Amino acid sequence: MSLAPGPAPISRSPRSPWEAYQGGKPGGAPEWPLSCQSLACIHLASSPFPSQWKSFRHELLMYIEHFLMAIINGCKLSAPTLRTEVMWESFVDCLKNQSLISSGTGKTQGYCLTNAAPLKPLYLILDDNFYYQSMRYEVYQLARKYSSGFCQLFLDCPIESCLERNRQRSKPVPDDTIQLMARKIESPNIQKNAWEHNSLTVRSTGPCSDDNKFFYSVEVIDLLITALKNPIRYFEENVEQKETDRIICSTNTLHQADQKFRRIISQTMKKAKDEKVSAYKLKRLAEELNKLKADFLEDLRQGNSKRISCFHQNSISDVIRLFHYERDNIVQKYIPNEY
Repeated sequence: MSLAPGPAPISRSPRSPWEAYQGGKPGGAPEWPLSCQSLACIHLASSPFPSQWKSFRHELLMYIEHFLMAIINGCKLSAPTLRTEVMWESFVDCLKNQSLISSGTGKTQGYCLTNAAPLKPLYLILDDNFYYQSMRYEVYQLARKYSSGFCQLFLDCPIESCLERNRQRSKPVPDDTIQLMARKIESPNIQKNAWEHNSLTVRSTGPCSDDNKFFYSVEVIDLLITALKNPIRYFEENVEQKETDRIICSTNTLHQADQKFRRIISQTMKKAKDEKVSAYKLKRLAEELNKLKADFLEDLRQGNSKRISCFHQNSISDVIRLFHYERDNIVQKYIPNEY
């Protein structure tokens, strides 16, 4: 099983470098004769407001997860309690049209999977722009959760070609929309994100020749096969490793705090000397400030002090601010007119 995020076709949504197989229509991707045993292409809602896209994407991922669970557990596909009825029906129709669930079953009883669903290799093509990496990462997380394959297809198209293709549409979107999408798009970055390593970039500038069609077809099929043969391993949460990481993080933060406390104390003592504070008072001041530092570090280490209720709820800047406050209270005893 493989999840492949891909963009919405030019004929259905604002044009961007992300687009799915579009059968050679004007403005679409090259015509790739994919011969997958089972290929499910799922569109999001037709024309939502921009603010709705995020919720629609999350809802679609929830539907896909229900479908994956039905396949894995060999049970019926049931409608989620929280759903948008029109979107759910569209999802169900998509599965019916590709013979993945039986058309004779209904909402109340759930939808039975066909014999083809669990037996054949299954590719789920997610048809959306996915212009931010964070959007695609959500799909990756779902694939990892169910040990499925994952791949990405990025169509690199010059903005001029995008605008020209958009004008050929029966209902073109404003040029500003295309330009905004081009500025926002985040292409796969395998150097920064290891999870994006299984990505393919296809250059799209004009009409596609037969030779290029064949080349693209082979490349895309190889991408899908690689994703299918290399499912992402799902690692259960390693409690011991998590605790080790927490300790390392805590140690690093304690070190930062200790360095800052030392610097504050050093600056305070220098200022006290400049104010001609007596040697006796300087000694007492140093003792109190060093005790304050030791108390703060212990509180941070234990995380159970009333002064610092929980280390994880206090950023280092908050802790330093609190240290400054208590430092000032101590200094007032030795230099009344200071602070």
